Amino acid sequence: TPFLKVEPFLPGHYEVLDLKPNGKVASVEMVKFHHCRDEPLHALYDNVEKLFPGFEIETVKNNLRILFNNAIKKRLMTHRRIGCLLSGGLDSSLVAATLLKQLKETQVQYPLQTFAIGMEDSPDLLAARKVANHIGSEHHEVLFNSEEGIQALDEVIFSLETYDITTVRASVGMYLISKYIRKNTDSVVIFSGEGSDELTQGYIYFHKAPSPEKAEEESERLLKELYLFDVLRADRTTAAHSLELRVPFLDHRFSSYYLSLPPEMRMPKNGIEKHLLREAFEDSNLIPKEILWRPKEAVSDGITSVKNSWFKILQEYVEHQVDDTMMANAAQKYPFNTPKTKEGYYYHIMVGSHLPSLIQTLMFYHQRVIFPLAFQCPSAGQFAKAYGCWQPVMFQTHAIKSAQSVNAIRSSDGQR
Repeated sequence: TPFLKVEPFLPGHYEVLDLKPNGKVASVEMVKFHHCRDEPLHALYDNVEKLFPGFEIETVKNNLRILFNNAIKKRLMTHRRIGCLLSGGLDSSLVAATLLKQLKETQVQYPLQTFAIGMEDSPDLLAARKVANHIGSEHHEVLFNSEEGIQALDEVIFSLETYDITTVRASVGMYLISKYIRKNTDSVVIFSGEGSDELTQGYIYFHKAPSPEKAEEESERLLKELYLFDVLRADRTTAAHSLELRVPFLDHRFSSYYLSLPPEMRMPKNGIEKHLLREAFEDSNLIPKEILWRPKEAVSDGITSVKNSWFKILQEYVEHQVDDTMMANAAQKYPFNTPKTKEGYYYHIMVGSHLPSLIQTLMFYHQRVIFPLAFQCPSAGQFAKAYGCWQPVMFQTHAIKSAQSVNAIRSSDGQR
């Protein structure tokens, strides 16, 4: 039987279609209209100082502050109440602090609600509490235990339509906090720090970049694939609860400016990732200094207890769901993107339970890191062996394809 091949619509593109008299549709052309480096036309009218040979670093830092403020300001347009996700990391803290400051300036008649989630004594809860106290937000903490996290997996994967391991892991906390926001508050427009790690080279493995140019290439690759991973996670888990996410770090003007800076300026410095971004807000007093210079935490690490990580909880659970015989036959059951671990196998099972006719033909992207030396551990900073990719890294990724999928993954160019 002939089958229909459906692929995700690429962000930054439009397609011209020809509707035939017989009801069939033919593609005329696919046109790329946007690249993450493209400077928007309205950049001609902003108040950013141009860079000339021999420019001062202070000029860059000032420009970044201006553009970040502008990115927040343009996203304040709404008739619904605004809230903000707050993990206590650099990115969400800068967003929350700047957002609250601007809401006060516009004399909004309600306090900013910030939201943090984690297990008892999780690093994120402690850090977010410190930021909330510093900026004076109406702070909400959502506690969940391992059983609640496990129980949410089915709903999370139903919403995501992916079995990518890191995406699923990181989505559970965001799904549960979105559920809380919808049920217990009237905040609907939710700000978040998504996109900063990809744009500003915030992942730990960027310390292993062989050169500024390679780090730049990797940063752009991550940005291009955001709609398959972190933007997919953020979009689906919030939209599942009728929330509207706004992500100022992916503002076109801010991101194109950041990418226009010299590659060596954007790399980790003095052993600290996102050094330029941190340095730009050093004297702003927006957030506590220890938060401004807080090291990167993986989403799935920061929300869990220091005594028992979300990674370990999942490993213990799937060990009882997937046996060695199932793994031995994994290649026959799942010939495309065959799962290499029991956790991956279990997520394949769950996707198949919701898309039974498609699981044999779905081909999802799997994250690949470009710097082999970074492969030394099991979590977003340490994950190589856990994902079956401790061999030399594959630089190529696969397209998402399906035989009959009627629900193509929504794409996003970051301009919400």
